[in-house]
Amino acid sequence: MTTIDKNKPVMITGATGYVAGWIVKKLLDEGLTVHAPVRDPKNKSKTKYLDELAASAPGKIVYFAADLLTPGSYDAAMEGCELVFHTASPFINKVRDPQKDLVDPALKGTQNVLASVNSTQSVKRVVLTSSCAAIIGDNKDILGYDNQKATEKNWNETSTLTHNPYSYSKTVAEKEAWKIAEGQSRWDLVVINPALVIGPGINPNATSESFTIVKQLGDGSARMGAPNLEIGMVDVRDLAEAHYAAGFTPEAQGRHIIQAGSHTFLSLGLMLREKYANAYPFPKRTLPKFLVWLMAPTVGITRKFVSNSLGYQWKVDNSKGIHGLNLTYRPVKTSIVDMFEQMIQNGTFKK
Repeated sequence: MTTIDKNKPVMITGATGYVAGWIVKKLLDEGLTVHAPVRDPKNKSKTKYLDELAASAPGKIVYFAADLLTPGSYDAAMEGCELVFHTASPFINKVRDPQKDLVDPALKGTQNVLASVNSTQSVKRVVLTSSCAAIIGDNKDILGYDNQKATEKNWNETSTLTHNPYSYSKTVAEKEAWKIAEGQSRWDLVVINPALVIGPGINPNATSESFTIVKQLGDGSARMGAPNLEIGMVDVRDLAEAHYAAGFTPEAQGRHIIQAGSHTFLSLGLMLREKYANAYPFPKRTLPKFLVWLMAPTVGITRKFVSNSLGYQWKVDNSKGIHGLNLTYRPVKTSIVDMFEQMIQNGTFKK
């Protein structure tokens, strides 16, 4: 049981990011002081949306200069904090060097942040943003899990540096976090494992692979059809609530699958079509698997991924988060429509 004093500051890495933005909003709305380490605190274009949140909230935000790969750079921001949220990690699919672009920032960043935690006596709890990608590699993996359903006890054992490198980076980073946490007894680790995150950003121009995926549903990229890929999804606003509960629920422990439901990208397109009719070229049909397999290398995915994920169901047990963190979820349709509407407003789709 770990009780966090809300009068003490709370530190969050990646504060200007898509997921962290909503966590920062929740913390500020609850009247907390947020310590936000960023690369360049003087770059107001990066912090302006957080500043706007703080201006109308009872809490306050304080910026510090830090870099994910610079040892010790989080020490100042962490001073006096009992709770640390570590959300910073790259989410990109098209990479030139998986080790440099994905694994190093995820793994070394986690090592760096937790080294500061180990040297900061005030810290009692760390909430780590991991991913369902650390639980499931290919959808086919789920067939080998108990009851053919993923739970928090499962680990992704099929991703590598050359096959699903993003998933591999999340797996090695989370495993390292548990290794470091188990090497001491002062602070505890609570892990959040979200499915694909969707919904509007605090920053309307946020960059995340989530926005790239949703953009392709409406910009004509998928007008010929969508691959039969089923995946779990969760609203970014609900994910923020999950982080907050993980931080401030004394009994919280271990990993938590955070997911509202699972859908294919075709079903997302159909949800958007219900709202916008034919205003955008949403996909209307499922692409044959063999065609996706043939085209895979030209669009930056591997044929192995197509073989092992398309056509397989995505089944997870999300009950631990619902009961342990007292979570409720928005319908996926609400999330995808809110996200798409924000993208229309910010000019993502050119008429």
